[in-house]
Amino acid sequence: MPMRPSTPCKHPGCAALVPYGQSYCEKHKAQHTSERAGAAGRGYDARWRRESKRFLRAHPLCIRCFEEKKITKATVVDHVIPHRGDERLFWDQNNWQALCKHHHDVKTMTEDRYQVYKY
Repeated sequence: MPMRPSTPCKHPGCAALVPYGQSYCEKHKAQHTSERAGAAGRGYDARWRRESKRFLRAHPLCIRCFEEKKITKATVVDHVIPHRGDERLFWDQNNWQALCKHHHDVKTMTEDRYQVYKY
């Protein structure tokens, strides 16, 4: 079975090749260890899962689909105003909305894109 080719290091200006699946060479790996925290580190832990399930039981329909005169089950709790690490905004239920995955992905890629997260 052929192996995938190595890829260049993602550090700006570095042309070192790294095995497929890795992002940085050994020289630059230490500089990029904390680029983005995992889901639990961003607040999406057991408490969030419990509260979001409760919210979806109370708000079972996607509000964007409903505006389009469609009835679709909501599967994601979205933050209307992105919290960007602000815990007060993260837990403010007035800032939550029920969306289907499609509308959540569209909103995230258009409205919430290219912002700096601070955790």
